[in-house]
Amino acid sequence: MRTALVFRGREDGWSIRVHPKLLLVCLVLLFLLCLSALISLSLGSHPTPIPDVLRILSGEDNLEGVRLILLEIRLPRILMAVLAGGALGVAGLILQGLVRNPLASPDVIGITSGASTAAVFTLWLTGSAGATPLLVPAAIAGALGVTVLLVAMTWRGGVSPTRLVLIGIGLAAGLSAITTLLLVISPDSTAMTAYIWLTGSLYASRWGDVIGLAPVFITGLVLACAVARHLDLQALGDDLALAAGSNLNGNRLVQLLLAVLLAGSAVAYAGALSFIGLLAPHMARRLIRTGHAGLTIISALLGGLILIWADLAGRFLFMPRDLPAGLFVAGIGAPFFVLLLYRLRRQS
Repeated sequence: MRTALVFRGREDGWSIRVHPKLLLVCLVLLFLLCLSALISLSLGSHPTPIPDVLRILSGEDNLEGVRLILLEIRLPRILMAVLAGGALGVAGLILQGLVRNPLASPDVIGITSGASTAAVFTLWLTGSAGATPLLVPAAIAGALGVTVLLVAMTWRGGVSPTRLVLIGIGLAAGLSAITTLLLVISPDSTAMTAYIWLTGSLYASRWGDVIGLAPVFITGLVLACAVARHLDLQALGDDLALAAGSNLNGNRLVQLLLAVLLAGSAVAYAGALSFIGLLAPHMARRLIRTGHAGLTIISALLGGLILIWADLAGRFLFMPRDLPAGLFVAGIGAPFFVLLLYRLRRQS
């Protein structure tokens, strides 16, 4: 018989049930995440031994040149990888639970495409050859705009998961065509900036970006854990969820908006990263069988791990070139997507 740890509030106002295996997996992943961050901090064009990294982080060593590289260039980039990867992992888990489809992810149903089109349109409109302050709000607005259009087109007395996926795929294809047109008619310098952003890169991450994304990620993670029980009910089927008193349409709208908040913000700051929202939830389910609350935490940790190592590969394997992290995520995600399709075909 499985044992579980139960934490209760005063007068039983609230309670949290945690399985020891879930706690162990979370601690192991958190350790791997910290270790990966240390390795990423130490490697680069100016390698720094891990003991020196620890001394600089603790303030014992004050080598100005190395300190600048570690704290002002590498550390914000690593933290951005953790936040953006975690946000995309959680968004993917929510969408897969919402539509009950293992192939669902922010890039599949058009959220990423909406953010990308709005960002490229902003670059084209301003003629910018580099990052512009309007890029982040434009990308978030694009993701929200696509979501509103998606809900409007799928709403027939409620949100149907099947219609949501099919119409989302169609919207993503149409928006990708618009993005390509904008790239063709843009000046070369603007198009180059847009291409780097569309691939997904953490190259120019700064502390201001980390401070901007961190509150969104933390809020989204807490809310995702709060709505996880509704995803558990929806996994049993609409009839059972309704019988249990779940407000299906209201919950689905909240879940969709939460996924947009997380995915749109991550894409706005880190670029159009694909497949993390697909990979992380599947890896989480392989590690442990639990409810969506536990899977939310594990998906966030795995998403951060995936993006940290993808970014490290991009800036370390091909030095002195700094390749976008999105290339390496796509290199893993595309074959994984094909494998999932093959498995689903065999099961059907």
